Amino acid sequence: MPTFRTSQPVSAADPSRPHLVLVGISGAGKSTIGRRAADRLGRPFLDFDLEIERRESQTIAEIFAERGEPMFRRLERELTAEVAEMGGMILAPGGGWIVDEEGVALLRARSTIVWLKVRPETALKRLRGDVTNRPLLNRPDPLAELSKLLAQREALYARADHLINTEIVTLDQAVDRIVALATEAGGA
Repeated sequence: MPTFRTSQPVSAADPSRPHLVLVGISGAGKSTIGRRAADRLGRPFLDFDLEIERRESQTIAEIFAERGEPMFRRLERELTAEVAEMGGMILAPGGGWIVDEEGVALLRARSTIVWLKVRPETALKRLRGDVTNRPLLNRPDPLAELSKLLAQREALYARADHLINTEIVTLDQAVDRIVALATEAGGA
């Protein structure tokens, strides 16, 4: 059985329950909302970026700089394939995970995908302008980069099963919605 660094023991992952996959741009709240919802549900939470960093003993920025984005995407796909064999987790892949349609397909059949929608301006404020470990944003104009990435990915995010606009709900309300969706999708 694979070993992950999650908020709950991986043994708590239940293959009979669907995963909840949170997608959206950096700063949408995937990690914050996902971790809180997982704690409330007693389910494992897995942040893909943190797991890849743990396994590779490198930051995402270092992986991009030294090994390139294609290598990072390969690592993301491998992690996706591993969790596809499991169930019942709250997953927070990176913002670009959604562009790998084959990777998304690995989880689609046994998951509920939720788009945490946010405007780039709000997302950048939530990141407090710190884009040092976000290689696609660590540029002279991170807001322009984030806006461009959203424009490229928005149609893919829109294919999610559910949408939560994190601009108009509080953090607690977003967590409540995730908990309700998890309950509807296959028990708490």
